Amino acid sequence: MWRWPVIERQKALVNALRWKTFTIHAKLISLAAQKWWDPDKNPTLHEAIEKAKKDNVPSENIARAIRKWTWEDKEWIQIQEIYYEWYWVGWVWIIAKTLTDNRNRTTSSIRHIFSKYGWSLWETWSVSNFAFKFMWVCYISLSGKKLEEIEEYIIESGAEDYNLEEDDTVRVLSQKQDLASVVKYLKEKWLEITEYWLEYIANSTIWISDFDKALKIIKLVEDLEWDEDIEKVWHNYDISDEMQNQAIEAIEKAKFRT
Repeated sequence: MWRWPVIERQKALVNALRWKTFTIHAKLISLAAQKWWDPDKNPTLHEAIEKAKKDNVPSENIARAIRKWTWEDKEWIQIQEIYYEWYWVGWVWIIAKTLTDNRNRTTSSIRHIFSKYGWSLWETWSVSNFAFKFMWVCYISLSGKKLEEIEEYIIESGAEDYNLEEDDTVRVLSQKQDLASVVKYLKEKWLEITEYWLEYIANSTIWISDFDKALKIIKLVEDLEWDEDIEKVWHNYDISDEMQNQAIEAIEKAKFRT
């Protein structure tokens, strides 16, 4: 009965996040350009530009973000990378990475989001130091191969773990210091690495079986997705697909009635 609102909600989120994707890429490029504005001499900037192009960020947006650090743009602003960490009842944790030009504005906005749902803000690194591992995650496209054909290469590369995703890609985990050697080895074996980044991996997960708790978490995550300063969100909870769908339909049903 409520499939139409759910589909419309998903479309609205996709459209909003497409705009947000451009904004985040611009901030990542500006952040990298603060070290040096020439991508040929700044590998971090080169990588940021390449990732932006993959997400179809317009060339002018990329050029504008770089100009902020060549003094051609007199209205340049400094971008900061700030992490926030929260705790909820039942040992549920969330970490958010933000990219901002105004720390006070971002902190106030995020505090407001979490306070609505009863979450407590913790000191930075108080959660991540014991509840998560900070690791490199890279994705390999199978390109018609089977996982069994490349498993040996992944193990020999020095990767810590791997698993097959639903879209015929393999998710590979490695320690921070091992990424360069892992990527180099896999590329030498002619494997296609589509993307990679640093990510917090939870040491263990908390299963959410209570509908009201699941509903609050999903609404909270939706609020975070709409915040323009938040680049990534990590958590240690797990909710079944069935309960997620029920929660989404309940959210849209409430909106429909109002």
